[in-house]
Amino acid sequence: MRSLIHECATHDRTSSSRPPDRAVLDQPTQTPTALGAFPPEPSPGQEFAAGQSSWRSMVEVFTANRLAVLGFGIIIFFVLFCWIGPIFYHTNQLQTALLSANQGPSLSHLLGTDNVGYDTLGRLMEGGQTSLLVGVAAAFLGTSFGVIWGAVAGYLGGLTDAIMMRLVDALLAIPGLFLLLFLASVVTPSVPLMIFIIAVVAWLGPARLVRAETLTIRERDYVQAIRMMGGTGLRTITRHIIPNTVGTIVVNATFQVADAILILAYLSYLGLGVPPPASNWGEMLSGGVNYVFAGYWWLIWPAGFCIVATVVAFNFVGDALRDAFEVRLQRR
Repeated sequence: MRSLIHECATHDRTSSSRPPDRAVLDQPTQTPTALGAFPPEPSPGQEFAAGQSSWRSMVEVFTANRLAVLGFGIIIFFVLFCWIGPIFYHTNQLQTALLSANQGPSLSHLLGTDNVGYDTLGRLMEGGQTSLLVGVAAAFLGTSFGVIWGAVAGYLGGLTDAIMMRLVDALLAIPGLFLLLFLASVVTPSVPLMIFIIAVVAWLGPARLVRAETLTIRERDYVQAIRMMGGTGLRTITRHIIPNTVGTIVVNATFQVADAILILAYLSYLGLGVPPPASNWGEMLSGGVNYVFAGYWWLIWPAGFCIVATVVAFNFVGDALRDAFEVRLQRR
């Protein structure tokens, strides 16, 4: 046993006195710091590959949702139907034809005519242009203003945040339909005014969502570093805070489009939509209800189907986008 211990000690002294291999000397040494060793920074190629992987994961999650793919296809169909359809299916949507009123579907009028002689199929195309245009524009305007409002309130905080968000709470306390009816009744309805009226109500939700996201983002290290380096609040909000809330913004915007189309249908059903000869799906549904007991189904079902299908399609797409952005955030 003693001889064994002596041999081990002799081997340790010999190995400790042996000069280190050249391969060991060539290895870079890491100097420990008080804060610990930092991981190596990824190269631009690695960052680009990681970004591509994140977006590829988003596309895979979105396409795996069959309802979202169906909803996206429905949206594309209605866009082509409303803007490309009139090129191939010509109808007169400016002059009434009372002698041809309330005619059933035929070769000359594939979906019949309404109570003043307008071709119903052509009316669906023109009304869809108004409904989709108002829905997308109102959602864009309302979401954009709400994002700016919420980002500024959340970033500044303190008294400014309290005042700005109490205004949002006060407007949310007013029933949205009542506020819409009031605004639509005191002005002469038109497409730009309808966009503005709906956006007045639509910006409140995005403002609260983005403000909540901003309260979390402003405490992160890179935002604090920008402050210490003298970065302005405007640059911080536009270059760092708002881009990091893009997932919430995009998902909410899709739901806002569906809500705006429904709101326009509500107002048009109550007679507060855009005046003739302009039309939208809600106005068509409102006019067709008067003939519900006469059996004129072509005045009710087509417009109702378009409203329901479009709104459901945007909701399907919004749900899938929410799941896709959650996967992208998890991979970052």
